Amino acid sequence: MAKSNFRITFFYSDTGGGHRSAVNAIDAAVKELIARDSRGYSFDLSSDTIVEKSHPINKKFVELYNYLLGHKQEWMKYYFWFIQTFKPNDSELGYLIVKRYLSKLFAESEPDVIVSVHPMTNQYVARVLQDLGMADRVKLLTVVTDPNGNFWRGWACPDAALTVVPNSLSKQQLVEWGVPAEKIRIVGMPVNPQFLKPPLTSRKEFMESLGLDAERTTIFLNSGWAGGGNMLDMYHQLSKTKKDIQIIFLCGRNEELYNKVKNAAAQSPVPTAVMPYYDRMADIMSHVDLMVTKAGGLTTFEAISKKLPLVFDTITKPMPQELGTVQLLVKENLAYKVEKPEDILDIVENFTPIADRQHYKLPTRYSLDRTEAVYDIARMILGFCDPGFSPVFDPASGSIREPVRAEYGKHAMLDISQGQTT
Repeated sequence: MAKSNFRITFFYSDTGGGHRSAVNAIDAAVKELIARDSRGYSFDLSSDTIVEKSHPINKKFVELYNYLLGHKQEWMKYYFWFIQTFKPNDSELGYLIVKRYLSKLFAESEPDVIVSVHPMTNQYVARVLQDLGMADRVKLLTVVTDPNGNFWRGWACPDAALTVVPNSLSKQQLVEWGVPAEKIRIVGMPVNPQFLKPPLTSRKEFMESLGLDAERTTIFLNSGWAGGGNMLDMYHQLSKTKKDIQIIFLCGRNEELYNKVKNAAAQSPVPTAVMPYYDRMADIMSHVDLMVTKAGGLTTFEAISKKLPLVFDTITKPMPQELGTVQLLVKENLAYKVEKPEDILDIVENFTPIADRQHYKLPTRYSLDRTEAVYDIARMILGFCDPGFSPVFDPASGSIREPVRAEYGKHAMLDISQGQTT
C-alpha cells in the first residue's frame, strides 16, 4: 500500500520582510531534508499571506505597518501599542471577518501540518481548526521569530500543538502569557541554509562586480526590506571619515531613499555602491566587514550566522521586540548601537575588521551559537508527518534532545568589545 502524501502549509504576512524570510528558510531546510531522504513519502509545500488575504481591513493593517516602517518609524510605537491593547488578532470581531476565508482555505487545501510564522495568524488559525473539527488531525506549529521576551502577544497561542522559540527569554514570556511549558521548545532562529554555506563568489569577485576594492574595509548600510531608518543621516557622517573605507548602501523597496542616496554618493569622497535590492544577502554578509541595520530578528541572526559585527540604528527608538534584540546583542558583545548619527563615525574610526570570521566561536548564551537551528525546526515539522524523520523531536512522546550546537573548534570567542576576540 502506497504511503500517504503530506501537505505542509506556511502562514505569514508581509509586514516587513522578516516573516517571508523565515518561511523561505524553513521551506528550504524541509526540502533539503526531503531530498536527502523522503522515507518514500511525497510532500506538497505551500505558503499563504493569510493576514492580508483574509479581509480588506487586515490588508489595511499590513499596508499601514509597512508605510510606518519605511516612512514614519517614530510612529511604530503607537501601532505596537494598539495591537497589544486591542488584540485584533484575538478578538471576536476579528475572528468573524477571517473565519470564512480560513474555513474555505482549510477545506480546499486539507493540510496535515500548518506552520505559522507571524504573531497575527495564530489564534484565528487554531480557532478555525477547532470549529471545523480538524484540530486533532491538523498540527499547528508556531515559530517565533523575535529573539527576546519583548514581543507581540500574538505569539502566545496555547492551542498550538507546539511553539518553537529562539531562547529561554522567549519561553519565559510565553509561559507567563499562558502557553504550557511542555508545548514550547527552545531551538534557535530559522536562518536560511544559504547563510550556513560558503558564498557563491570570492570577496574579490564580489567587490569588483560593484566597482569596489576588495582590500578596503567595507561598511554595509542595510535599510531593510522597507528602506526605513536613519541610514542616510549616518551615511552623511561617514563621508567625514579619514579612514580608508568604502560603503555598500542597500535601500530596500524605497525608491525615494534610493534616489537620495544616489545623489549623496555622487558627492561623497567615500566610494559607494548603491543598490535598491539584492537577492543574495548571504554573499553580501560574507564579504563586508561591518553591517549597520535596524534590529530585525531574521536579518540580525543571519548576520550572526556569518559572524558579522553589527551596528544597530537606535536613533529612532526601536519597537519593543527590536529594542530587546539590541540590548541582548550589545550585552553579548556582538553589536554596537548608534543613538545619534555622529556615533557611527566614532565606531567606524575605531573598528578593526576580523580577518577570519569563520573560525571564531559564538556565545552559547541565549542559543546564539545555534546557527543551524532551521534544520531542527524542519525535522520537527516532518516529525509531525512521521516521527521517523526527527531524531530531535518525537511528537508522540514530546521528548527532545538538545539540538546540535555548531562546532567551531578550539578558537577564540567572537567579542567586538575586545577588538576582535576574547
